[in-house]
Amino acid sequence: MADRKIALVTGAAQGIGYACSEILAEDGHRVVMADVNEPGVHAAAEELGGDATGVVCDMAEPDAIAAMFDRVEAEIGPVSVLVNNAGVAMPGDFLDYGLDAFNRVIAVNLTGVFLATQRAARAMVANGIEGAIVNMSSVNAQLAIPAIPAYCASKGGVMQLTKAAALALARHNIRVNAVGPGSIDTAMMAGVNADSGALRTAMSRTPLGRVGTAREIAEVVAFLASDKASYITGETIYVDGGRLGLNYTV
Repeated sequence: MADRKIALVTGAAQGIGYACSEILAEDGHRVVMADVNEPGVHAAAEELGGDATGVVCDMAEPDAIAAMFDRVEAEIGPVSVLVNNAGVAMPGDFLDYGLDAFNRVIAVNLTGVFLATQRAARAMVANGIEGAIVNMSSVNAQLAIPAIPAYCASKGGVMQLTKAAALALARHNIRVNAVGPGSIDTAMMAGVNADSGALRTAMSRTPLGRVGTAREIAEVVAFLASDKASYITGETIYVDGGRLGLNYTV
């Protein structure tokens, strides 16, 4: 269909990004899946099927982000939905945490989100598209973990960047929101899942008492990208099994 909306999802080779791509495709979008993992993203696009397209992009590299949008816009068209999902954590001891690691996390998780949001929004405005941008934040935008200082800083930044972008783009009817996952069954949580003690600790601060799924996050992303959320902008919706409401553990 010529009028199908184009959705670009970063970090789409696996986990939450793949689940977002899957649901957006089910909702009728033409999906472009971006990831730094070249074989992984092409395999993911093939697995998703239909007319899903895989593109390679390191979200820490401004030139790569620009080239990705150039290619997508030239070959497919301007995006109507952008999901800024790509992210890294890079844990380490705070006193020994290196600047290279800190800068890499900020580059992918925050600067890359800013650049992609700005580029997508420019094309939306130029083409009269009343689009939707959904950023991946985290409960760690509000709840800190000492071993992931850069990740916490980046996700707090995403929360505020989402608000600023939403205010700036509201006059163009472009909505910008974020989703803040809690403990989700993805590769980033694999180490916790494999350690029964660590998993027990994580579940002790999760009132629903279980790990969430990538699809449960993706459903909220797809909602925010849809017309059902037409009066929501500048918000971060936390999908965390009740974690943020809990002020003690048992």
